[in-house]
Amino acid sequence: MKLENEAHFEQDVEELIKEIHTQYGYDFSGYARASVYRRIKRFLSQKHLTSMEALRKELFSDSYFFENFLQEITVNVTEMFRDPSFFLSLRENVLPILSTYPFIKIWDAGCSSGEELFSLAILLKEEGLLDRTKIYATDINQKVLKQAKAGIFSAANMPNYTAGYYAAGGKQEFSSYYSSNYGSVKFDSSLVKNVVIYPHNLATDFSFNEFHLILCRNVLIYFTRELQERVFKLFDESMVGLGYLALGKKETLAMSGISSDYNFVDKNNRIYRKIN
Repeated sequence: MKLENEAHFEQDVEELIKEIHTQYGYDFSGYARASVYRRIKRFLSQKHLTSMEALRKELFSDSYFFENFLQEITVNVTEMFRDPSFFLSLRENVLPILSTYPFIKIWDAGCSSGEELFSLAILLKEEGLLDRTKIYATDINQKVLKQAKAGIFSAANMPNYTAGYYAAGGKQEFSSYYSSNYGSVKFDSSLVKNVVIYPHNLATDFSFNEFHLILCRNVLIYFTRELQERVFKLFDESMVGLGYLALGKKETLAMSGISSDYNFVDKNNRIYRKIN
């Protein structure tokens, strides 16, 4: 679909980002532009809008429309036990150390719709740590946080999730963690009894606690270098001494201002431990 004033698209996006920050408080100025441009164009096409001005009018007159826009701009692609070797490494290299602590605090930053949160909770339960662990699960997008709280996922994904669970060292029948109903499954709510789920914006919000383990995967790749640096400092400020930072295969501390304060625990899965 051809846009009106296509030549001014990038300039119009910059103006829109400023207006959204002013009107709604969401700051996308640090998001990688190539991804933002691509997602806005796709959203325009989905909504059959042919100009940025038409988009702007809808965004600032309809809060429900803005929620849909937010869903598109903030990336929420996730799955349970995604990259099973990452969870296997947590199970084998990190949780045995954390098990020596009387109480564990974990931050799942950018938790999206909760698939990673429930994967982590299952891991903790099987290692006997769930009852003495507090997990803070946060995301900028309140719509996906509602999904995370519900713990309901498509049954169609269970074969893939089951394979990931066993590849991550799963110890029992994966189906024992959920009940099925009409194409959906609902995970046992006891898995998240010690979980706090609430909105937090990595681009603008500050540290709110100290943690023994921080997970943040497939989020920073959509940020500019400057915003990534802000988030790394935020994580560092939120980390206890000898705490763990788990970034996954797509992100790295290399070139960041805090890299010298962390050692690799697992280089392939980018799991680090704070040493200074």
